Amino acid sequence: MIDLRSDVKTLPSPAMRCAMCEAEVGDDVAREDPAINALEAHCAEVLGKQDAVFVPSGTQGNLVCIYTLLRPGEELICHEQAHIYHYERGGMSAICGVLVRPLSGRYGAFDLQLLTDTLHDGDLHRQRTGLVCLENTHNNCGGTVLTAEYTSQVCSLAHQHGVPVHLDGARIFNAAVALDIEAATLVEEVDTVTICLSKGLGAPVGSVVCGSEEVMERVRGARKLFGGGMRQAGVLAAAGLWALEHNLPRLADDHRNARLIAETLVQLPGIEVDLDSVQTNMVYLSVRRDDMTAPQLCARLADYGINATSRDEHSIRLVTHLNVSDEDTRATCAALREILG
Repeated sequence: MIDLRSDVKTLPSPAMRCAMCEAEVGDDVAREDPAINALEAHCAEVLGKQDAVFVPSGTQGNLVCIYTLLRPGEELICHEQAHIYHYERGGMSAICGVLVRPLSGRYGAFDLQLLTDTLHDGDLHRQRTGLVCLENTHNNCGGTVLTAEYTSQVCSLAHQHGVPVHLDGARIFNAAVALDIEAATLVEEVDTVTICLSKGLGAPVGSVVCGSEEVMERVRGARKLFGGGMRQAGVLAAAGLWALEHNLPRLADDHRNARLIAETLVQLPGIEVDLDSVQTNMVYLSVRRDDMTAPQLCARLADYGINATSRDEHSIRLVTHLNVSDEDTRATCAALREILG
């Protein structure tokens, strides 16, 4: 099957599995796991931060940062389509006790004037803004990219109010490749950033949180509180380190393949795609036909050996990744033309 459901469907390569088998391990809670220490040091260096912490998942990575940087009752500002707002089980409120104020904006970038008007120091009646969260690339907006300039402007506004900024950078390396700049440039001014190892990079599990030494020490405490402290987990870290050392350049292949699929779709009747939103490895399409719904299109694609999932009656997200080859992409385009042409 050609699996276009998500880049979380990537599988570890034989070379990555060898690296996992050969990993030197120890007790990570005591900071004695050489493989995890190496991964954390590498991530901190690549992203230009003082320290890093390996966590089991991106959801936990975001959560430990929110828990560390805010106090209960404070307000968190994020985009109205943010992953932390829609797809992380409300952990911000349920566990951290914070309120969420979502802001609108095109392609995952909320309006700066709207942000300025929303930042609040708190008073007798209103809660204080405790954190601003960004997402890059922005999943729900189509895998769109936030520029370094925009991120810098958000950080400047937030920091003027004494408010830290957290970046959900699950796919930050996709953004860096799309913009042809270093990932460190994109995260230079944020206070904390979470990166995911198990999406386009191809590791089987894990994320890494990066920031200052002082904040990361507190993050380690939050990780332990949330059950994320692991012992001999270097076999997982070894996969992540291998991915970072070998799979970054090829992300451009995924972007090219997504673009080819998008350009095929816009030529087909009753299919809508915003080509401006196809900036990395995702294609969001809307099915507007009398003879077919999005779930029905996914069922037809399955007949061609293509796995896709609808989001509702009209929309589908297709995601390219390292297990979707150029040949797979061409086969997908051919199938779409046969089904929809």
